[in-house]
Amino acid sequence: MKPVRVAMLGSGFVAEFYMQGLSNVNGQEVVVAYSRSQDRARPFAKKWAIPETSGDLDAVIDRTDIDLYVIALPNEAHLPVSLKLSKARRNQVCTKPLARNAREAKAMFDAARKSGALHGYAETEVFAPACVKAREIIRAGGIGRVLWVRSRESHSGPHSAHFWDAKNTGGGAMNDLGCHTIEMARYAFGKEDRIVEVMAWGARLVHHKKTKAEDNALLVLKFASGGISHCELSWTTRGGLDLRNEIHGSEGSIFTDVTRGTPIRSFTSKSSGYVVEKADLDYGWTQPLPEEAIAYGYHGEMKHFVECVRDGKAPRETYEDGWIVNSILDAGYRSMRSKKWVRVRY
Repeated sequence: MKPVRVAMLGSGFVAEFYMQGLSNVNGQEVVVAYSRSQDRARPFAKKWAIPETSGDLDAVIDRTDIDLYVIALPNEAHLPVSLKLSKARRNQVCTKPLARNAREAKAMFDAARKSGALHGYAETEVFAPACVKAREIIRAGGIGRVLWVRSRESHSGPHSAHFWDAKNTGGGAMNDLGCHTIEMARYAFGKEDRIVEVMAWGARLVHHKKTKAEDNALLVLKFASGGISHCELSWTTRGGLDLRNEIHGSEGSIFTDVTRGTPIRSFTSKSSGYVVEKADLDYGWTQPLPEEAIAYGYHGEMKHFVECVRDGKAPRETYEDGWIVNSILDAGYRSMRSKKWVRVRY
């Protein structure tokens, strides 16, 4: 079969992970890398053997030989780029969070749905092998009825300067990390069990000079079934990315930990190179994470989206899911300001 031809829109942090994920996917080829900075695009394309680069977004979208566009751009660019793709009726996948708020996300969802083309929400957590296995156990009835989910997503802070600007990104640690934990909770409970109410706390505890947004947050999600999920989110945790889930049911529990429970531990007296995302040190006692793109879910989601394009199927994560997550985050920020439980507006 002819390979699915992909355009990578972006050349930064998340685009690197998407390329790592795609490198293990058969039946696809990335044919062009778009970037607002050709100084970044050229080395990015060379590293991944992408034959073309472009700084002209309209020209890339106008091409008729591309089957899938992957939006790996800063949050403020998601809406305008997505609307252009929808107007041209192009298949598209967008990184998390889908948008800066629910209003933008709904505009993206409506336009993509109207276009008739594929739209996929690239939420890694629910494609991570550990989380996929957890859902299989739940579906098989292994832990009975899901009652409570606890998720933690934390590290020492964003990797790029633009992430610290709450106006451009849509928020702080809760916006950046909460999208993962919210979708994990929906995945565990089942999407038919809607999140109806939220309570949130957030504060800037450390990074006073870098951002005006919260660098730590707690978010509690109340489901229509009466179940509860709570999310722990931090930009001030040292020691690298901390990514854990607990799923408690009426008949048992499931625990996932892909960054602190790695199969490797090492002690080195000198720099040992890359260890894990957001690692503060690369020597001494470290816990390297092999195949990060697979463990985090980048491979799983990219494989899924490529197969959906090839087979003409709708993805299991779409812009509708991204819009729902943004709606829950918006309710979280209203709760953070009011210090009260807040109903989610869908």
